[in-house]
Amino acid sequence: MQQDLIGSEGFLFNCWYVAGRSEDFGQSLTAARLLDQEIAIFRGENGEPIALEDACPHRKLPLSRGSIQGSNVVCGYHGLTFDCSGSCVAAPTQPDALPKRARVRSYPVRDRWGFLWIWMGDASKANPEAIIDIPNFDDPSWGKTQSGALEMDCNYLYITDNLLDPSHVAWVHLTSFAGAGTDSRPLAMDDTEDSVMIWRWIASEPAPPYYADMLEFSDNCDRKQHYECRLPSTAINMSVYTPAGEGGADKPLSPNAFVNISYNFITPVDDRHSLYFWFQHRNMHAGDAEMSKRMFDGAVMAFHEDKEILERVQTGMAKRTTPYLNLGLDMGAMRFRKKVQKAIEAEQAPAQESA
Repeated sequence: MQQDLIGSEGFLFNCWYVAGRSEDFGQSLTAARLLDQEIAIFRGENGEPIALEDACPHRKLPLSRGSIQGSNVVCGYHGLTFDCSGSCVAAPTQPDALPKRARVRSYPVRDRWGFLWIWMGDASKANPEAIIDIPNFDDPSWGKTQSGALEMDCNYLYITDNLLDPSHVAWVHLTSFAGAGTDSRPLAMDDTEDSVMIWRWIASEPAPPYYADMLEFSDNCDRKQHYECRLPSTAINMSVYTPAGEGGADKPLSPNAFVNISYNFITPVDDRHSLYFWFQHRNMHAGDAEMSKRMFDGAVMAFHEDKEILERVQTGMAKRTTPYLNLGLDMGAMRFRKKVQKAIEAEQAPAQESA
């Protein structure tokens, strides 16, 4: 059997992933499975986020089946109690002899940009400054949509493949992102050590349905599709629209440009399931709540179209009996997968050397 696409084996752990929207976690226990690890997430008495291994060390009952006392979690089997660092601070059945090996793993977590970020690897390497920066997030002249969340029954790299493929919109998103030139205009590619960018300008064509009513100029326009993925699995899709003649790779950004940036955060659950979070950020119409709702609803519809396709891709690839192939449009996806694979191998190398 032909090998799976590169990058499919294993995960990159020493990085930040989105565990969920900040609003999804309160002072109650939430069970989460991330990168094949079971985690219990809750907020302490001061609202601080806490993430612990979801298994009491006694008989591995999930701590998410227990209860919260202040900023501690109490196992629902025999009351072993753990603080935010994972240390056992109470053992009711033997109060004078805390079991020495009663400890659970604690994961660094931070609230930022409306999401709860979790560090899945070596906690000593967790640097909150490594969480993605979002320019203009607090600029009142920029508008935002609400944050979205979607479960996807496919490997997370099929999602990044899709988010590095501007061409798929011509067939998958006919009523939203599709438009003239998205099927066959040439694509350019740039990359850095930890990212890949696929982009193109499409000159003097009608805006696609999703954007037509948002633009302050009519008739034909120039359009830039910017599709970018950064390690481990953050995708930044930027759409730029200008009046015809004002756009292009050889020109500065037009003062009339409408810019919409979709920030997409994909978190592996395991090798066949993923969590997908996003929000959109635009450079005008900041106070237009109706536009924000329309954009959000349109994105939800489009991302469900992606979900249907990618889940069938997962099934088709898993059950394949004949070889798959790559097309020219896959150049960005394959370049990114190679970066993922290289990063995973580099992360695993010290452990293998010490074995």
